Amino acid sequence: MYIPRHFGLEDRAQISEFVAAAGAADLVTFDGAELTATLLPVIWDQDDSTSHTSGNGDGSGNGDAAGCGRLIGHIALANRQWETAQPGVPALAIVHGPQAYISPGWYAAKREHGRVVPTWNYVTVHFTGPVTFHRDPEWLRGLVTRLTTKYEGQRDQPWHVTDAPPAFIDGQLRGIVGVEMTVTRVEAKAKLSQNRGAADRAGAIEGLRGEDDPGSAGIADLMVRQETTAT
Repeated sequence: MYIPRHFGLEDRAQISEFVAAAGAADLVTFDGAELTATLLPVIWDQDDSTSHTSGNGDGSGNGDAAGCGRLIGHIALANRQWETAQPGVPALAIVHGPQAYISPGWYAAKREHGRVVPTWNYVTVHFTGPVTFHRDPEWLRGLVTRLTTKYEGQRDQPWHVTDAPPAFIDGQLRGIVGVEMTVTRVEAKAKLSQNRGAADRAGAIEGLRGEDDPGSAGIADLMVRQETTAT
């Protein structure tokens, strides 16, 4: 991923928080002729004992397998991606965050000299590494239990995998395939107008607040958080 110095996100805790909140990734694999992609819920398991983030701030990743952990999820058995992914070819998992159009009309610089153009702000994380696909029922049961706990755990009356009849769950597990990426590189980018002056950033935040889409609100929140963190 191309990451200009201004936009590189290096803090592992921030990246982890972002991935956990996003909850899903586009898994991209190569079948020998073309690329195939599937959106799937994921959990990022990390090796905290040797954790580090790849990327050295100049746009080039420098990660290796140590400390990058694994990304796990599942796809439908009928989705042939698990059969067609070429062995030995690393896969890519793309986690998307909020994104929004930034109007040059919001910048103080427009009134000062007019040398401004539109842009697009966003946050994204790319995971790279080899993928293994699992059919073992107990591996799958552990995965879906963890995913269920993640999304049901805070509810007043959470649903548990064990709430359903065992035979029904067994049948559902036969209809999915586990996905496990051994992460060899993590690249994170937060393009939040860091390359603009304080007045331009303030104008962009105000402009985003006036939009009515969730992406604009999300980017405005991240820009405010960035300003608070920087000070």
